[in-house]
Amino acid sequence: MPIRTAEPRDIAAITRIYAHAVEHGTASFELEAPDQAEITKRYKTLREGRFPFIVADVDGAVAGYAYAGPYRPRPAYRFTVEDSIYIDPTMQRRGIGRALLQRLLTEAEAEGFRQMVAVIGDSGQTASIELHKALGFRMVGTFEAVGYKFGRWLDSVMMQKPLGAGATTIP
Repeated sequence: MPIRTAEPRDIAAITRIYAHAVEHGTASFELEAPDQAEITKRYKTLREGRFPFIVADVDGAVAGYAYAGPYRPRPAYRFTVEDSIYIDPTMQRRGIGRALLQRLLTEAEAEGFRQMVAVIGDSGQTASIELHKALGFRMVGTFEAVGYKFGRWLDSVMMQKPLGAGATTIP
């Protein structure tokens, strides 16, 4: 399955995939789906930095996307990124998320990042948790009932994976 750097031509598909996740799922704690202009702004901000932003193509269409973004804005966090992965609902359970995360890990490490953090919305997101475990992330904690969406409280699951030398050497 071809995985490539996201391009401006992919923004409409990315917007559609993310809107579905916001409107129907608990992976994102956003309550209203951002429009294409906002997704374009977010995309440009990540690409202007050195953050990987990739898409998976299936039969010429964007089947999913992933990016690594800043974990937090303060400078001491500059070697840590947070991953985000979203798959078109008609393309789930085909290994696309795994392929995207594997590539994202490689690209983030190549950019010199040392830690990747997964902040998984909703402790019921078993598929996402298991995917991250399978690719070497370890569970570091759960923030209980920190989000409220669809009439219920949601946890955030925190997972982490060192990249490259991780914290064993000075960057």
